Amino acid sequence: MRLEEAEGILSPKLFRTLKDKLKEYKLAGKKSEQAIGDVVTAYQKALICPAESIGVIAAQSIGEPGTQMTLNTKHFAGVSEMNVTVGLPRIIEIFGARKASKTPSMKIYLKSPHNKSEKTVRQISANLLEVLLKDVTKEINVDLLNTQVEVVLDIEEMHNLNVTMKHILTAIENSRKIKKVKIEEKGSKIIVKLDEGVKLEKLFKLKVKLSELFINGIAGIKQVLPVKKSEEFVITTAGSNLKEVLKINEVDKAKTITNDIWEISKALGIEAARTAIIEEVLNVFNEQGLKIDVRHLMLVADVMTMDGIVKGIGRYGVSGEKPSVLARASFEVALKHLFNAAAHKEVDELEGVVENIMINQPIPVGTGHFKLKLRQDADLSSGKISNDFSIKDIKGLGDKTIRTLKKELNIHDLNDLEKAAKEGKIKDVEGLGEKTEKNILKSIEKIKNFELSDIKGLGDKTVEILKNKLGITTISALEEAAKKGELKNVEGLGEKMEEKILKGIKEIKEKEW
Repeated sequence: MRLEEAEGILSPKLFRTLKDKLKEYKLAGKKSEQAIGDVVTAYQKALICPAESIGVIAAQSIGEPGTQMTLNTKHFAGVSEMNVTVGLPRIIEIFGARKASKTPSMKIYLKSPHNKSEKTVRQISANLLEVLLKDVTKEINVDLLNTQVEVVLDIEEMHNLNVTMKHILTAIENSRKIKKVKIEEKGSKIIVKLDEGVKLEKLFKLKVKLSELFINGIAGIKQVLPVKKSEEFVITTAGSNLKEVLKINEVDKAKTITNDIWEISKALGIEAARTAIIEEVLNVFNEQGLKIDVRHLMLVADVMTMDGIVKGIGRYGVSGEKPSVLARASFEVALKHLFNAAAHKEVDELEGVVENIMINQPIPVGTGHFKLKLRQDADLSSGKISNDFSIKDIKGLGDKTIRTLKKELNIHDLNDLEKAAKEGKIKDVEGLGEKTEKNILKSIEKIKNFELSDIKGLGDKTVEILKNKLGITTISALEEAAKKGELKNVEGLGEKMEEKILKGIKEIKEKEW
């Protein structure tokens, strides 16, 4: 297959990739055509059939391996309180789009040459670590006698975490939570006293606020672990703050990642969040040694992010926001959804699977998705045209021309006319020509596709009544019944409908095809 032919079959992105690969591997001639043919064949095999129930297939593909998953948490050896949720709990966390991840973590990559030096990496790691006042104190006491809070600093720990006295004093002064206080430095102690009248309750609240006061580093980064991978150091963290980490000059912004989907969405946008959902779920399955088709994960990720924000698969997300009232009611809290729908005059268009099952209708998937009509007024096996129309209904054919056709080509009805036109005999008749022949074939095609519902005023519902109650399937039978007054007594039709049908038939008969 040639490259030009493949362009009309493959998706634009796949076509561009194929083009680049052919250049990369310097394929030409028969080898190039064979490679293109193989790619097109594989692509066509990968396509899903129209109206296939892809949601059910994706759910089964993800759900079945999910039953084999463990429920444990991965622990980093040698580091206290540094765990990562894996297995089924992590899958539930991702698909539920939980805003507070149980074990948020990051992998921070550094630019060269910073990623080669262990000393530099440790220094950057120390600057990343979130330092609270309680991390650099031996104790924080409430002095009831002097009505003040006494902070006893751990000088050694301050040195280890690159924290100075100035850092601590500035943090207290600038804190929004700690207001109207007097600060006094006494050696390795800091005395904090309230300005206004002291109550015991306020003193103890001040102690708690001081204990949790942010001093240095990046908020949210609870633990750091520099690890050497191949030729470079990578910093693994417990806790996450992608937005602030990306502001550090030494950090490689293209490779640094977090497992917090919401952080990714806020910092990098919805497309990045979609990719993160796919990658995170794939990682969970790969760690458990389970295989899954990535396209099924892509489908779920698309559904979760298609509105521009991350939505969970559940009552407060995708399932709870279905347009169908019945589908929402079938999921959870049925009465609430039904009452709300009634109060807001909602209409259920019955376009989904669940709602159609509930009211015992064919579901709109597979063969149930397509609406086909059988023309019972035509002999489909022979391809013959209904007797409801004659040669006179063809545009441009007058009485004189019809007589000539009858005499020269022995044409008596539309079937004869169609056959002669397809064989190219019409154009040879004097006074007609090739253009007339083409117009005849176009007109016959329109007549062949004519249905009762094409008559003005006749909808599908009325056609069903005519068929089921009177056995009427042709225009001639309908006209005869209307002229005899047989329609006005039928429930669902009436006298006005009868008059409308006769008027519509007259317009059809007078219409030039």
